[in-house]
Amino acid sequence: MLLCFSSSHRTAEFDLLERLERHAPAVTAALAEHSEVVTGSVVLATCNRFEAYLDIDEPLPAARAVSAETVIEAVSAASGIDADVLRASSAVYCDDAVAEHLFSVSSGLESVVVGEGEIAGQVRRALQSARVAGTVTSDLERLFQIASRTSRGVKNRTGIMTAGRSMVRLALDLAESRVSDWAQVRVLLIGTGKYAGASLAALRDKGATDVRVYSPSGRAAKFALSHDVVPVEAADLEEALGRSDLVVTCSAVTEYVLTPGMLAVATARRDAVERRLVIDLGLPRNVDPAVAELHGVELLDLETISIHAPVEELHAADDAREIVGAAAAEFAAQTAEQAVTPALVALRKHVFDVLDAEIARARSRGDSSEQTEAALRHLAGVLLHTPSVRARELAREGDAQAFVDATAALFGLEVEQPVAQPRLTAVDEQSAAS
Repeated sequence: MLLCFSSSHRTAEFDLLERLERHAPAVTAALAEHSEVVTGSVVLATCNRFEAYLDIDEPLPAARAVSAETVIEAVSAASGIDADVLRASSAVYCDDAVAEHLFSVSSGLESVVVGEGEIAGQVRRALQSARVAGTVTSDLERLFQIASRTSRGVKNRTGIMTAGRSMVRLALDLAESRVSDWAQVRVLLIGTGKYAGASLAALRDKGATDVRVYSPSGRAAKFALSHDVVPVEAADLEEALGRSDLVVTCSAVTEYVLTPGMLAVATARRDAVERRLVIDLGLPRNVDPAVAELHGVELLDLETISIHAPVEELHAADDAREIVGAAAAEFAAQTAEQAVTPALVALRKHVFDVLDAEIARARSRGDSSEQTEAALRHLAGVLLHTPSVRARELAREGDAQAFVDATAALFGLEVEQPVAQPRLTAVDEQSAAS
């Protein structure tokens, strides 16, 4: 059974998402400790969502609530967040609903900015991390592989990726009202990772030319050399903060890189500008929210940006959701087919065992030839074709048991296997725990 624990910008405050993201490795380890319930896991932690996709070794419907509660308790213990808080700020998806949710997420339909392109790469990296950790099962591998194919289909066949804008570009769009000429804006970029590269590209698209970069981890010089900007050393950070009209933070560090004390000292310099805008794109937060209380400082963080996220473009989103729905339906159908696989294997083995026995007897009498044997094997394959097709049709219709019963009645084949359970759409934490 597949299960997804999801806490996102739709259900939780960014402060809680920060805490979950910070404890992602601990959560992954905690889930692995529950091997009696959780057989595999993939954890997706981004700037606006924290999700654990799980393969649960318990197909019975009555066990869903127990499994969901086990996961919530594990996440609570690993993150230090009260279980009741998690229940109130997250959702649990089960069975087929897991696929539709992940496919929507990877296609950008569940992002703060609908259609943003970064999420597809984050989903792929989450799968790769789980592979390295050895926590991926075959069902999770199939789920995430189809999610990647679906997101590519949405990107290639709809306009949602171009209609949507990334968090960086949306933040700069919101800053437009404070900027009269981007070419005159003095920018300090804090961070040197991929997000910093995307931020720099967006700034240049706007027309910004005066950009300096500072790295809390000491990588400013290397980044500056490869991106043609000016590096700022730690000793010069105060001066750089003071002269900057715009400060953009996108560092991966877990501590604040910008505090009220630091900014107060910088703004008190004689050469400091009177007003500045600080855009905090970090998760966890890079900037102490208290800096917004300083005179002349305006703070734009992820929570504020999400409030101003543009309404999705209806046609592109509808087209994308249709693709996602079709992919989820096909995933569910393929999953249902697995319920008849053991019976099909048993039937095929039974038929060919009988055939092999008859061929062996014919050979012992000298009545067999290679051409005859080939023809008989071909005939057996032809006869098995229709039952195989019908078995899969029954499975897709939710009636796999009919085929299992038929093989038992006609051929005496008893096959022990889990039969597909009724499908569940989505349940919130309160329902799952009740």
